[in-house]
Amino acid sequence: MLGPARIRVAGTADLEVIVIVGYGRGNIRSVENALERVGCRFRTAGNPREIASADKLVLPGVGAFGECMDLLRAKGFEAAILDHVARGKPLLGICVGMQMLAETGHEFGTHRGLGLVRGKVVQIPRKDNSLRLPQVGWNELRPRKDCPLLRDLPGDRTAYFVHSYHLAADEAADISADVEYGGPVTAAVSVPPVYGMQFHPEKSQEVGLRILSNFAAL
Repeated sequence: MLGPARIRVAGTADLEVIVIVGYGRGNIRSVENALERVGCRFRTAGNPREIASADKLVLPGVGAFGECMDLLRAKGFEAAILDHVARGKPLLGICVGMQMLAETGHEFGTHRGLGLVRGKVVQIPRKDNSLRLPQVGWNELRPRKDCPLLRDLPGDRTAYFVHSYHLAADEAADISADVEYGGPVTAAVSVPPVYGMQFHPEKSQEVGLRILSNFAAL
């Protein structure tokens, strides 16, 4: 559940439109509720034509990497997303949506991703069997570089995770935050105008609301 705080973006009436990519996988209603709470103008697109005029995109994702990519391509969204980014417009990937930003995913085989972040999605390394997968619950974000989405986070900077795989970036400079889970695990990436959050900002209470507010204000 989202916390009681209501973080709003200044000048809501003048905000650009955020479009959620509705390809059939992701907590769409939860994302919509969170964007509504921060006062964003948004809509959900059911086909690629509807994202052509988007100022910003949110790409959610729940499930397996390959299945999500297959659905995204089957509905024709891949080219539209790549065109959006090529025009310098911001994109935020959430959970598996962040993983799909990578070049390849290695969950139930090898699958081609969007190729917007150099690296591959692999299972979280386990040093021993005491580490449970998936990681489910709250973990503290550790910022690794300045990222506009992670500025001015309230409280203890904890976020809510549900995942067994993470994005192993080729370039450490692309990782904007990680968490400790048997070793460093990628929590966020930033390759402007592309951003990704492995955790669920829409379920991360005040921290998540601030992140979405920061994204809206880019």
